[in-house]
Amino acid sequence: MTTPLLILIAGPYRSGTGGDPDAIARNLERLEAAAAPIYARGHVPMIGEWVALPILRGIDPAAGDGDVMYETARRLLQHCDAVLRLPGESSGADTDVAIARERGIPVYTDLSEIPALEG
Repeated sequence: MTTPLLILIAGPYRSGTGGDPDAIARNLERLEAAAAPIYARGHVPMIGEWVALPILRGIDPAAGDGDVMYETARRLLQHCDAVLRLPGESSGADTDVAIARERGIPVYTDLSEIPALEG
């Protein structure tokens, strides 16, 4: 492999938090912990929340966040080359995996499965 992949990191964000901001922050930290190892393999890590959260700050809070989060991930996946699915229950991450499989792009379940960039 000689071209970097754009790899979406998918896993629990709000799932299992009961809306607790500290638990949500811990989930985001867990997603972000996978970014540096992906980068070290020569690829570009991406997390849907990195894109969706600024959008949410710019819209009416009464609109809710479910549609924005899922729709942003769906749109983002049209540009991604692979998905890293982290453990844990998450309907959003499961949807990301389903979209990736529909597109025929790889779904990795462990960092060690991601090929290193050559050269």
